[in-house]
Amino acid sequence: MTNSTKESIKKLLLNIVTDTIMRTKANLLGDRKPFHKALLDNEVIKLSSFERSFSTSFGQKYVEEISRLIVEGTGISCYRQHLLKVSIFQGAADQIDTIMAYLKTNRTRPDWNRELADIAAHDKGRTIVRDVISDLYFERNGIKHYFSIKTVKPNLDQTSIAKRDMLYIKAHNPLNEPYFALYYNPTGEGQDEYNYSQPFKYFNMKHDSCVLIGKTYWDFLGGLGTYEELLKIFNEVGQITIDQVKSMKL
Repeated sequence: MTNSTKESIKKLLLNIVTDTIMRTKANLLGDRKPFHKALLDNEVIKLSSFERSFSTSFGQKYVEEISRLIVEGTGISCYRQHLLKVSIFQGAADQIDTIMAYLKTNRTRPDWNRELADIAAHDKGRTIVRDVISDLYFERNGIKHYFSIKTVKPNLDQTSIAKRDMLYIKAHNPLNEPYFALYYNPTGEGQDEYNYSQPFKYFNMKHDSCVLIGKTYWDFLGGLGTYEELLKIFNEVGQITIDQVKSMKL
């Protein structure tokens, strides 16, 4: 990771915490929380409110921006919220509907390679157009990469929508590479330790090649060692932000 990328990420992290402190103050001034205050002290309420606000905003948009900075630090243009108009055969679209219905009702288990083979068999007839928005997109070595970045414990609706969009992207062009990405593993370190149950309905979270979790995701974006470098940056910034949050006055 270049020094310029590291400094950009540090600046972003400092801004995230500053913005969250301001939101926390506004939220607590606008909500007296009499029952909370009767049971908990102000410090607990303050930190709880801060963490909730931080986690929501961080997972929704800042992970995307950090990801973009890392990719662009490798010399490649990278885009957030990228719109792709996919054109796919009607038969492929119908097959995708069948795949999704079977997964929803547990008639089949997720198998990315088998599903792609089933879709590829439908390569004739009229076509339809659909819009697919990817959280992150870049092209590397002639291959177009599309990412659906979710919270680390995605619900069924989020996972289902991501899976359908990813199948559309592959049906549009088999050379495209879509991914279901989680920025850390809440249940372990390696991808094989991921155990949150819900997304397993639509993906084999441990073995599907289209799933990237934690270190696997970050190293894919920026190269080997990116995950460790990123944690080091967070720890360095944390030496400043931890004190800022603790000293936050309401």
